Amino acid sequence: MSERLADSALRLCGEVCRALGWLPHEFWQVTPAELSTLFKNHDGDPAQGVTRGELTAMLEQDRHE
Repeated sequence: MSERLADSALRLCGEVCRALGWLPHEFWQVTPAELSTLFKNHDGDPAQGVTRGELTAMLEQDRHE
């Protein structure tokens, strides 16, 4: 593979930011485990993720802790 890890990380950052409506600094504040949770449901099916409403509620709850 000719693409370096840093190049892949930047590309994925951009894709995730577009998909979730995040700014880059918001992407870099989450852990890989948290990010993974956003893209799969409780059954582990990656086709179903967290809804925008659920994400907003989680972010709001985290803001108050």
